[in-house]
Amino acid sequence: MERRHFIASGAAAVLAGFSRAAQVTPQVKLGVDLFSLNAQGWTPFELLDYCAKLGAKVAHFSEIRFIGSLDDDNLKKVRAHADRLGVEIEVGMLSICPSSRIFDAKSGTAEEQLTRMIHAAQLTGSRVVRCVLGTSADRTAPGGIEAHIETTAKVLRNVRSRAMDAGIKIAIENHAGDMQARELKMLIEEGGKDFVGACIDSGNPVWAMEDPHVTLETLAPYALTSHVRDSRVYKVPEGIAVEWVRIGEGNVDIAGWIRKYAQLCPGRNLDLEIIVGGRRVHRIYDPKYWEGYQNVRAHEFVRFLALAEKGAPPAASQPAAPPAAGPGRGAPDPERQRRQREDLEASFRACQDILKA
Repeated sequence: MERRHFIASGAAAVLAGFSRAAQVTPQVKLGVDLFSLNAQGWTPFELLDYCAKLGAKVAHFSEIRFIGSLDDDNLKKVRAHADRLGVEIEVGMLSICPSSRIFDAKSGTAEEQLTRMIHAAQLTGSRVVRCVLGTSADRTAPGGIEAHIETTAKVLRNVRSRAMDAGIKIAIENHAGDMQARELKMLIEEGGKDFVGACIDSGNPVWAMEDPHVTLETLAPYALTSHVRDSRVYKVPEGIAVEWVRIGEGNVDIAGWIRKYAQLCPGRNLDLEIIVGGRRVHRIYDPKYWEGYQNVRAHEFVRFLALAEKGAPPAASQPAAPPAAGPGRGAPDPERQRRQREDLEASFRACQDILKA
């Protein structure tokens, strides 16, 4: 298959320096969640080529759009290409919670969608299917996040036999501020921890007013895979501001987090999901803001508050990232594409150094 040239001028030289990348702490494989490259508009084969040149051992296709389609022939070709490159595949989808605002009912029931993804995991050699409940908006729906947890747990129990027969585990991410760690733990245990676990995201906890180290300490026993990025947390007049940054530029001790993950979750992939921006302000002095957080535990919140007390705002705050390029998502933005690659490459190098230290 002929593929177009896809690495921008100058990037090839940078990537060449990463070919030494294989010397990573043996307990974990260092990979890339392909959401990190969502602006590139690349085919799954181009994404795999880039990951291989970067030195990544895992390509995490966290959404169906990145792998192209769930057609058997496409999935087999993607797996064959990954095998030739020596890159492991993980697959995923978005919401499996029918009551979530982001659930795509047009694609079938949650059980039907999960069943298709379990089949896709088998064909691509993925050990897991990553999925999510929803977003922070679901916390203020009737019944709160607990109602959504109950709905999602029922879906998981309904597909248990299919997942178990296929030898595939369901990795649920703490996603976009939807659940704090103890809430995801509850979902895993109610859904069935014999086949359900966590895709631990180190960036999303700050959207849920949680110290990422609390998240890791709570969910490590349930870890199946991960999404890793750094965050900056700091006080503002309205409350606490959070935003995502390159690895090593935040104040949540991401180096300690990464080392702790490697120690507590041996054999579980460490996949970088690098997003720079995503600024959010928690208006903690407004009583109405707490409507979705009535059950937050004080002893956990003060750890998050301590991060903010020690943090400082950046010289120039990063804006939230614009929509990714792709079908129905606007025209490609070369500047955004370049910046996205640079953010990932710098973060990948920083993570290698952390794991080697």
